[in-house]
Formats: sequence, C-alpha cells, structure tokens
Amino acid sequence: QSTWGIHININQSISFGFLDLLLLLNTMKVYSEYLSRSQLKSLRNHKYSSQGSSLVEPLLQIFWRWLVEQLPLWWAPNAITLVGLAFNTIPCLLLVYHCPTLTENPPRIASLLAGIGLFIYQALDAVDGKQARRTGSSSPLGELFDHGCDSFSLVVLTLSCGCSLQLADYPDLLFMFFFESALLFYSAHWETYVTGSLRFGVIDVTETQLTMVLLLILTGIFGGDIWFYTVPMIGLELRVLIVLFSVLCLTIGLAVCLSVIFQGGSGKNGSTIAGTSVIAPIIHIGVILLAALVIYKKSTTFIFTNYTAIYLLTFGMCFTKVTNKIVIAHMTKSELNFLDTIQTGPLMLIANQYFNCIFPENYVLFCALIWCTIDLSYFCIMVCLQISQFMNIYVFSITKSRINNR
Repeated sequence: QSTWGIHININQSISFGFLDLLLLLNTMKVYSEYLSRSQLKSLRNHKYSSQGSSLVEPLLQIFWRWLVEQLPLWWAPNAITLVGLAFNTIPCLLLVYHCPTLTENPPRIASLLAGIGLFIYQALDAVDGKQARRTGSSSPLGELFDHGCDSFSLVVLTLSCGCSLQLADYPDLLFMFFFESALLFYSAHWETYVTGSLRFGVIDVTETQLTMVLLLILTGIFGGDIWFYTVPMIGLELRVLIVLFSVLCLTIGLAVCLSVIFQGGSGKNGSTIAGTSVIAPIIHIGVILLAALVIYKKSTTFIFTNYTAIYLLTFGMCFTKVTNKIVIAHMTKSELNFLDTIQTGPLMLIANQYFNCIFPENYVLFCALIWCTIDLSYFCIMVCLQISQFMNIYVFSITKSRINNR
C-alpha cells in the first residue's frame, strides 16, 4: 500500500506505481521540501480553533449528523473531501467547455449538474470532520486538506456562477466579483493567521454555497435567459443586481476581516501567531491581484474577454496556492514566504506584454495555465506526502501508516 493509502484489490493489494514513485523521490530527496522540520513539529501540535456559527448551520447540523452515520467507517475523511470536490469540479468544467468566454448560454443540464454537484460538495465537506472524529482519525493534515479543497472550490463556484449568469457581458463586474471573492477567502485565513482562530459570521460560506446551489438549479430548470429580465424602475438586469449585491456583501465581509486584522494579533506586541507583521500577508495576494488587473487592462488582444475561463482558471490556481500557504503558515506558526514559483505564470503574461506581445497572448496564457496547474499540483502532492510521512499516517486511509518502518 502506498503512502496515500490507496490500493486496488485484485487477489492482493496492488499499490499505485505513481504514488510509490513519489515516495521514492521523497526518500532520495529529489525535490526540495516545502516544510521544514520545525514547521512539521509545530504542525503536529496544532489544534483547530474556531468561533461563531452561521445562520443556517444549526439547522443543517441535523442533516449532516444523519448523513455521517450513513457513511462506512472505512471511508477516510480526506477521501470524502476529495470525492466532494470532484462532484463540484467536473460539472464546472462541463460548463466551462460550453461557455469558454462566459457569454454563451449554458446547457440547462450543465447548470443543473453544477448545482447538484455543489450541494454534494457542501454536504460532504461538512461531514468530513465528523467522520474524522467518528473514526478517531483527526489530524492537522485533514484540516489542511479541507481548507485546500475549499480554496479551489471557491474558484469552481465563482466560475460556475459566472457561466450560468453569462457574466462576461459585464467584464469589469465579473473581474470584481471573482477577485473580490478570492480576496475575502484569503483574508479570512489571513485573519486566522493573525488571531489564531477561524471566525464564522452570521452569513458565511454555507449560506453562500446554498444561494449558489439555488441559482444554478434555477438556471438548469428555466434556462439562463431568466437572469436577463430587466427590473422595472431600476432599469438593471436581474443578473447585474445579483452580482452587485454579492459584491456589496463581499465588500462588507472584507471590511470586517481587515478591521479585525488591523486591531493587532495574538502574538507578541500585537503580531501574528508566528510573531510576524500583521500587514505583510497583503503582499502575497496583492502581487497576484495586481498582476491580474494589469494584464486585463493592458491587453491589446482583450485576453480577459476572449479567453475568460482560461484566464480565471489560471489566476484561480495562483489564488489557491497562496491561500494554502497562509493556512500552512498559520498551522505551523511560521513566517510567510512571499516569493513563489507559481508567480511565474502571471510573470509570463506581463513580460510578454512588456515586449509588445512577441508571442500571441492566448498561447502565453495557455502556457501560464499549464505552469500554474503543474506547480499547484506538485505543491499539494508533496506537502501531503511530507506531512503523512512525518506524522506516520496515510492521506486517503484511516489505517496507520508503516512508511517509517520501511
């Protein structure tokens, strides 16, 4: 059985060769380790801390408690999270296939599947922690894996919403909606890095997800044209009002997060829990946001409007990685490193624009997407591999790992 605890039964357990190869690379120290020994030791001592409860969560707890009892005890919490993410991601990719510029009217079945997939993800994401406690397999790796999937799920959610509303008809509004959503999610974990506790508001992720589920299912039933209805007296389309209200809520949420951050942290002299500046993490996400804005506004070939889905996926990968890095910094009480290899993707586009697009922008954008996807995937795999080996656990199995005895 591999480090990841995945195997196929064909008369005997057969390990996935690729995952064993990763194990060999780890043993040979072919890759550079993302986490230091001190970070791993801090991670082992990490305890999850949260405060607050959203509006509908107490009601949904009844359903979640029932659902977790239906799951087999052998199903590992991280595997539950990953299955949920797949249910969320695959319908989104189907939407993107039919709506590459987010201006096409999506097939009803694609929107309906996206809504159902998001609901399944929300339910499984809610019960993975309960399954961990039920099976006695709770670990810091599970918390990190959960937050990592959530960060990419946000990219999927905003993309699905943009496709169903055909939101690229208003590119500035789409840009603001997508990147402010990313910034708010990052800021929630930035606040956690400062205070040491994840705070939930009255209206939070659960309510947002359920709202998006309703939007996608309505699109699936009635078609995307229902959002083109112009509201009398106001003179704005329904989809524009929905996104404007969403942006307003995001702005309020962002203001609350920043107000908590600027009050000072729980570390020495008001620093973060790692003893670092509470302001500095803005650099990490700020570089990505600034690059996205510059590339969007300086493009002579209108790359954002002509290749909207690819553009958002590229920067979604960047956002996912920087969010994961601040989660790791919080869980390991360590300093956040602001230089990152995934920044190479946006840098390709900026450099190409600086030299008057010596290469076609769409080609460079595709290269940036490939780079960012590989970089993020490699990062996630190697971090999980490092932690699983250090803590002597599998990623996708509740069986105790024997990897350190090899």
